[in-house]
Amino acid sequence: MTQPDDATTPAHAAQLARAAQPDAPDPLTVVGVPGIPEIAPGDDLPALIAAAAARAGARPGDILAVTSKVISKAEGRIVEADDREQAITDETVRVVATREHLGGVTRIVENRLGLVMAAAGVDASNTADGTVLLLPVDPDGSAARIRASVEAVVGAPIGVVITDTAGRAWREGQTDIAIGASGVRLLDDLRGAHDAHGRLLSVTAPAIGDEIAAAADLVKGKTSGMPVAIVRGLSRHLDGAAAGGRALIRPAADDLFQLGHREAFEEGRAAGREAGYAEGYADGFAEGQAEARGDGAAS
Repeated sequence: MTQPDDATTPAHAAQLARAAQPDAPDPLTVVGVPGIPEIAPGDDLPALIAAAAARAGARPGDILAVTSKVISKAEGRIVEADDREQAITDETVRVVATREHLGGVTRIVENRLGLVMAAAGVDASNTADGTVLLLPVDPDGSAARIRASVEAVVGAPIGVVITDTAGRAWREGQTDIAIGASGVRLLDDLRGAHDAHGRLLSVTAPAIGDEIAAAADLVKGKTSGMPVAIVRGLSRHLDGAAAGGRALIRPAADDLFQLGHREAFEEGRAAGREAGYAEGYADGFAEGQAEARGDGAAS
């Protein structure tokens, strides 16, 4: 979600109105959705999620957080790969940093969805030996199909957030983030509102989608076999016209940390060397060396 500071769309105006006169917040609850079987390619995942969510008591105003792995399985994003590294290469658009360590090599890259994450999001866990899972082709489209199925069963409006696990710069460990969505405003743009002391908010925009994903992961976990959670109490963030997962992706041109420090150093050194050659510094250096040796090469 990007817009000039002085742009005020109807949706943004509504956000500012809520910030100026906030209602008492609803209690926030997060519950897991049991009863979703092991998913295989071709399964009708939206229908399975809708039925399980209805049994778990989902209702209009809820947001469903769905782990991307089950979507990848249902959509056939399972790749035979004895060499996971090749799958990572195939999904990579831009390398940010590569580090060798005792356990092998870690690559931080931008993948085809625009996400910067380790291993391009290619996952070898919770899948059969000799296979890896790639991220869904269109997480927003997957979210929209799930949302339509759930709304048909429990009523509208419902929001859906597709989640995946990622590390964070400067922080240890991993957390879940939003990589796709339907019916949910992932970025709550409060620029132009005022804080409790009357100060103008000029950059404040909570990443609601990532916060929903992280909260849901506390219930879903990584090994529980429960890929869906119901997040209740955030209906104020439902928006049928909201942008999807790319609302949270910062354009590379605006990223202050486009490269790892080693990669940035090497890139700068290469650029400096190229500029030096272009200015004839290499020839000048050679003449200086010859003069220092006294071999008469310098004129």
